[in-house]
Amino acid sequence: MHIKRIHMELVAATLTAGIGLLAATGSLDLGVGWESSGPQPGYFPFYVGLIVLLASVASAAQTLFALRRHGEKRREIFLEAEQVRRLASFFLPMAVFVVVAIQLGLYVGSALYLFYVAWRQGKYHPFAAVSLGLGFAVALYLIFEIVFQIPLHKGPLENMFGVY
Repeated sequence: MHIKRIHMELVAATLTAGIGLLAATGSLDLGVGWESSGPQPGYFPFYVGLIVLLASVASAAQTLFALRRHGEKRREIFLEAEQVRRLASFFLPMAVFVVVAIQLGLYVGSALYLFYVAWRQGKYHPFAAVSLGLGFAVALYLIFEIVFQIPLHKGPLENMFGVY
């Protein structure tokens, strides 16, 4: 499996177009007009979102027109199979960490993420990986909750054990 340059250019244009569309439509709730005292709160985000959306559409159009002119250059390989595997081995655990941290809390998510990365990617002994994950979660708790008194997201497991 390999990913071609043109596909990545079109994916990037689509993602940035989505961000621009999201910014423009989200600012409609704030008002995008001009009042006697000046612009409404959504005025600038709306127009910035439109600019990003238009630039993304122009980028996608430029990519497609360049494909017709310079077809072979646009079909060059962007990522080889091994590069895709390496990227996935980095990105997938991070994406799982985000989901776990939202569902189970930041401390549990951090401990599980560090355990997995140390064990699978760092080739640590499982005992050392567990120690690293738990040690980091405890250090995170001590630094933020005790020293700086900044509460971090705690999920149901932390509440069950009485960690407030």
